[in-house]
Amino acid sequence: MIELQDIHKSFGPKQILRGVDLTIPKGESMVIIGGSGTGKSVTLKCVLGLIRPDRGRILVDGTDVEQQDRDDFLARFGMLFQGAALFDSLHVWENVAFRLMRGKLKRPRAEAREIAIEKLRRVGLTPDVADQYPAELSGGMQKRVGLARAIAAEPEIIFFDEPTTGLDPIMSGVINDLIREIVVEMGATAMTITHDMTSVRAIADKVAMLHGGKIRWSGPVSEMDSCGDPYVTQFVSGSAEGPIEAVR
Repeated sequence: MIELQDIHKSFGPKQILRGVDLTIPKGESMVIIGGSGTGKSVTLKCVLGLIRPDRGRILVDGTDVEQQDRDDFLARFGMLFQGAALFDSLHVWENVAFRLMRGKLKRPRAEAREIAIEKLRRVGLTPDVADQYPAELSGGMQKRVGLARAIAAEPEIIFFDEPTTGLDPIMSGVINDLIREIVVEMGATAMTITHDMTSVRAIADKVAMLHGGKIRWSGPVSEMDSCGDPYVTQFVSGSAEGPIEAVR
């Protein structure tokens, strides 16, 4: 579903991606791991077309990202942002239905609200939450609203950007379980970027280790602990010893 071929990206003299090659099969959940500043978010933005690579090709469902109609292309994606990224001035249901009331996917307001309430139920929130504002909700509830918005338009591909950031361990587990259930239920292709190993084990079918602008290892999550790759081993164990230099 998603294929990155020799992707390079620099910002001025700073090289971020130095030849990223990665394939994400249709219907699978790929989690990209790596430390802060290794280029995980830049990779995601390149796939979405928010950033143009200096070199290389990105194919989505066999077609080059740059050759696709932007509206049609973006309509295939859903995204859960790191900080939920809800609109403070809109009611919860309006946040969830934001895409459904605009562009090519536009639905009547009453129908959009109905769909929003259904998606809120799917992530464990009751209908009365629909008419509240994001500021009235806890961090965990806001994250659920963000997840409901990500799936509102039934996307083929869903991106999860650090889905458990800022949540306590129990709520992180709830969100991880929800993400896994929903991805399987929808048959969606998922791409997650995170450094939370609990999320990796809960969400991933496959894992890719990004370091130094390249994918150092990629394989099934079941092989992650025994893969023998020094970068993966150090990252998973959280050791200060290894090829990844700790920034002091």
